[in-house]
Amino acid sequence: MSRWTTADIPDQTGRTVVITGANSGLGLQATEALTAAGARVIMACRDTARAESARAGLAQPERAEVTQLDLADLDSVRAAGELLAAREPDVLINNAGVMNIPLARTPQGHEMQFGVNVLGHFALTRKLAPVLSDRVVWLGSAMHRFGSIDLDDLDWTRRRYIPMSAYAASKLACVMLAYEQQRRLDAQGSHLRAVAAHPGYSATNLQYHSGSGIQDLFMRAAEKIPFLVQPAERGALPELYAATVRDVPGGAYIGPDGPGELTGYPRIVGSTRASRDEAVAAALWDRCEEMTTQA
Repeated sequence: MSRWTTADIPDQTGRTVVITGANSGLGLQATEALTAAGARVIMACRDTARAESARAGLAQPERAEVTQLDLADLDSVRAAGELLAAREPDVLINNAGVMNIPLARTPQGHEMQFGVNVLGHFALTRKLAPVLSDRVVWLGSAMHRFGSIDLDDLDWTRRRYIPMSAYAASKLACVMLAYEQQRRLDAQGSHLRAVAAHPGYSATNLQYHSGSGIQDLFMRAAEKIPFLVQPAERGALPELYAATVRDVPGGAYIGPDGPGELTGYPRIVGSTRASRDEAVAAALWDRCEEMTTQA
């Protein structure tokens, strides 16, 4: 079986790709690969100084530029969305995220993991969808399998907040929104595609913000197990596959081909029954619209 790598990325000359959270981890690896393939990449990041430093380290820095975007703040998403829409990008990769953090609230009062991973990207996607020429890539996670959607408590105001449970729920929501967006695009007869992808277990800094030194130490120890964790450059392959393979179908979910989808090379993978619940997904989409109505 052939293994898809960055060498298989089709020529991206003439294409513009927006990548959120592109200053480190998977987003930076995707930026490096796409600029090497000829794309123009807009690095949409909260910390523009860090993003500019990351851009300067690229092999082709002239093919990338930085735009300020704080996904936690829907006012920032609105402003960035207007600027990015004017660029008429071809592809949006909803890459940024926060994971397993202590309870925090966005400026609009939303639970932070749901606010960043879901609502910020949802609002940005709705801003850019009318001008995108090709596709949207939503980043899920193998952790979506442990998530559940409580439509009456998306912001964790009624339940006891459990950081990893909130993260799993946010990533289940991302997968569901990718599927729901594709259903709505199909109903509209749109050429745009929505694709979901997940990186398996990749060695990035995403895991180390739990607020627990013991938990973070355990996560760092786990990264030393080769069959369990893969480097960021490998973890970026599924989103690159989802963003560039010409015949990838809308509504597909791309992940690693190894045991448990933790490591490996990208292929179409399955997702949970909960992720395929069309009634909940439609209601979730509507709730996200309500929660981002000013963005």
